[in-house]
Amino acid sequence: MARVQKTNDVRSDGDLVRDFEHLLRTDGPLVGGKNSSLGELISALTAKGVAVPPGFATTSHAYWLYVDANGVREKMGALLAEWKAGRATLSETGHAVRNLFLRGHWPKEVESAIRKAYRELSAKSGVENLSVAVRSSATAEDLPDASFAGQQESYLNISGEDTLLFACRRCYASLFTDRAISYRQAKGFDHMSIALSIGVQRMVRSDVSGSGVMFSIDTESGFDKVVLINAAWGLGENIVQGTVNPDEYQVFKPLLGHANLVPIIDKKRGEKAMKMVYSREQHRSTRNVPTSKAERAAFVLNDQEILKLGRWACIIENHYKCPMDMEWAKDGITGELFIVQARPETVQSRRDAAAAFKTYKVMNKGRILTTGLSVGDAAVAGHLCLIESAKDIDKFIDGSILVTEATDPDWVPVMKRAAGIITDHGGRTSHAAIVSRELGVPAIVGTGNSTYLLHTGQEVTVSCAEGDNGFVYEGISTITTQTVDLAGLGEVKTKVMLNLANPASAYRWWRLPADGIGLARMEFVVTNAIQVHPMALVHYDSLKDQKAKEEISRLTAGYDHKPEYFVDKLSHGFAALCAAFYPKPAIIRMSDFKTNEYANLIGGAEFEPKEENPMLGFRGASRYYSPHYKEGFELECRAIKRLREEMGFTNAVVMIPFCRTIGEAKKVADVMAEYGLKRGENGLELYVMCEIPSNVILAEEFTEHFDGFSIGSNDLTQLTLGVDRDSGELADLFNEQDEAVKWMIARVIAVARRKGCKIGICGQAPSNHPEFAKFLVEAGINSISVSPDSFVAVKKHVVASERA
Repeated sequence: MARVQKTNDVRSDGDLVRDFEHLLRTDGPLVGGKNSSLGELISALTAKGVAVPPGFATTSHAYWLYVDANGVREKMGALLAEWKAGRATLSETGHAVRNLFLRGHWPKEVESAIRKAYRELSAKSGVENLSVAVRSSATAEDLPDASFAGQQESYLNISGEDTLLFACRRCYASLFTDRAISYRQAKGFDHMSIALSIGVQRMVRSDVSGSGVMFSIDTESGFDKVVLINAAWGLGENIVQGTVNPDEYQVFKPLLGHANLVPIIDKKRGEKAMKMVYSREQHRSTRNVPTSKAERAAFVLNDQEILKLGRWACIIENHYKCPMDMEWAKDGITGELFIVQARPETVQSRRDAAAAFKTYKVMNKGRILTTGLSVGDAAVAGHLCLIESAKDIDKFIDGSILVTEATDPDWVPVMKRAAGIITDHGGRTSHAAIVSRELGVPAIVGTGNSTYLLHTGQEVTVSCAEGDNGFVYEGISTITTQTVDLAGLGEVKTKVMLNLANPASAYRWWRLPADGIGLARMEFVVTNAIQVHPMALVHYDSLKDQKAKEEISRLTAGYDHKPEYFVDKLSHGFAALCAAFYPKPAIIRMSDFKTNEYANLIGGAEFEPKEENPMLGFRGASRYYSPHYKEGFELECRAIKRLREEMGFTNAVVMIPFCRTIGEAKKVADVMAEYGLKRGENGLELYVMCEIPSNVILAEEFTEHFDGFSIGSNDLTQLTLGVDRDSGELADLFNEQDEAVKWMIARVIAVARRKGCKIGICGQAPSNHPEFAKFLVEAGINSISVSPDSFVAVKKHVVASERA
């Protein structure tokens, strides 16, 4: 009853102005989506710790009073009719309608109500002529099928009653910018039935700190267990407009309730080349200035602030019962965090979650021309059209791939006609990213150099189908698509898991009904995210290779202790993989580089011997207890310990590769325990790769030291048949389905089942030959792990085999 009464609590000066605290989200027809949502946040979630700056909103009644007092309604209708009839251009029409508002006068009662509300807000804040943000909130805004991203204007750092009234008049006029008229026309909204509410909110002093945007869902894959946070220095408009490349943080929602955990999956430091601050100029309330080197090198938020925002995102999402798009700001004077806007997310949450989805594969790739953040998961090939300024958008060629520095709402008409989009600047929450998602157009944002490197007419392929990173390839590649129907796959006893290595693409597969990750390869994370040999980090000061030393210094900037760089990057890389299918197991194979591969890492040549046959040399378990690598293995163990105990991903299972003897198994277990990873403690399971004949011959003995086997069919085939798997001359002899190999596999499965030890296969055989699954099921295997593109085919074979 109290909530209903609060909705009807009208101010003494009528229905013209409402304090946010007297609004609920059901008041959208009165004050628009943005303002009603702010009221809902304050009234419903303040008690739960979500901080929102106070303010007030003008109502739709105030808008219509202004319209009618100035005779705008009839004139506006006539102007729009002329445009629809083709007798006036969009530009002419928009300019004429805006002038009707800008030249109007305030009805006495509306002006009085705004002045009074502003004085009261200033008095509550204890500041005369309080600095406020003035934002537009259309009564059709933030609907489930339309985001209206950036369609109306916002004015920041507005101070004084007269200045406020002028900004409010400009807000009314912005309801009829060219882009807003065009957007409503495309969406089928009646221009004459939409009113505009103005939100006036106390400014958060983020000009001397930072601000940003966050989503309670992964914006590209729709993965619903993460909060995505973007952050930049200064006021938040630069992030929304895509004029800076921001920091990006990912937080894992299921573990946020544990006060002793830090479930931050990823932290990427953005360039943050400029920041928006208050302006002292008379006719300009804000301005952009370059950031300092220290600001560019630092993260905007610390871990506790990231976690706080993540928890707020969960509280807001749970209250609204849908994924949310939020804006936040940090006050640099008080250090407080605030939510300044919240609205339903309108793209991923509306995707067809039934069980079909389309996957794209790019083949015959040309050389990489540039990279950035991928938006969407599609790929497209075609000709480029480089447009440097919005005033030249009429030169855009329909169906081409747009290349520009950044987009704002003026670019929407062109974006709708583009096959793909590439920008120099912007993060995942920039205008270019938001609109591209809504339009279903693949985009690569934040490349940093696309307008410099690319040119109009150039043939390229834009690939957003390879994870978080988007690639622009030279030439027209072959693009294939596959629609995967997940609904009819059926239930099976044999677990079907995934082989994954790239953390950036982990979320892409979260909708697959996989039973976890059967193989997560450490080498991929080390090669791509770390790039440095772990021993070169441990012994950085004594490195002889000066070029390597300089490169390591550049990569580890911001880390006081070089080895911490390895631990941090590795733990975060595996966190994304563990999160994708949490709480199902993610089996992480410790490093299995060969010496020649290790030597190719930065600084690696000084620590690796030269071997005639690295495939059978110093690799796998033998390295972990050796004085030549033991310090490097310590970093691997520290990363896994952090992953499990500090981040909370206890679904991480450790697997030891190329363990030749029982003696080695004991030595490795002792070294791991020395570094804080003891089998059985905190639920830690320890697996071994079964890829050497000795693993099969002594299978019973190995079960005493490990909780599970994972068959590596590639190496097992190589060593069983005596065939170099990389030899082109012997390719016809390398056959994972050879009877000798199948005998080895069937025997180790039988021993494992008899001893109550888990056993699966993570080798390539089931992915290459899905029918191989029939043999494995009949042999009694517990799990089959395959590449994602083979998952459906293998699962169908498992279903058929079990039913047979």
